[in-house]
Amino acid sequence: MSKVTIHDAAELLGVSKEAIHNRIRRGSLQSVVEDGIKLVILEKEENVQPLTKKTTIQKTPHQTPDRYYKFLEEQNEKLQQKVETLEKETRNLRDQKEQMLIEERLKIERIYKEKDEQLKNIINAISTKLMLHAPQEMIEGEIAQEEAQETITQEGRRLISVNKYLKSRDFPKKERNRIKEKFERAAKEDARIITIGKKYYIDLQKYDYSDLM
Repeated sequence: MSKVTIHDAAELLGVSKEAIHNRIRRGSLQSVVEDGIKLVILEKEENVQPLTKKTTIQKTPHQTPDRYYKFLEEQNEKLQQKVETLEKETRNLRDQKEQMLIEERLKIERIYKEKDEQLKNIINAISTKLMLHAPQEMIEGEIAQEEAQETITQEGRRLISVNKYLKSRDFPKKERNRIKEKFERAAKEDARIITIGKKYYIDLQKYDYSDLM
């Protein structure tokens, strides 16, 4: 058994250095590393060809390629680490950019919401001011018109709106809303309830509505 360099093993076995490396990877040849140099272990039964004198003289210089391969492997590992670092930094920058865009969008939405509230307040203020300066006759006319819509006559029957009736009975607001919802649900099928526009009317002289109260 002898230990020789990759180059010498190729010369002894009559193959290329690449073939030696392939055989080492496959496990058909054993190798060791001594002083940073990879050496091939050759058994006596290996098909060894005699080395020429020239090959023996050049034994030492051929130790260099193995060190060169090792250097390339180290450089490759360093480059791989740099690539991974750059990829990580790129991901962090992308995440930061997305977070900034989200924050800007929320900021813009908040600004628009504040502007809408300000606009509503301005419109309400203008409306209030106009109402304060409106002629008394106009205000009274509008009130009278609304009250007239609460009580109507249809085919000789005097109908009163559900809203006006509930107010006249002094129901609490919460109770009025509950009863209104019951009338709205029953209006489509209950012939006692007359729907005109968006208002619901009842005929107290003809029907009893205690089941909806």
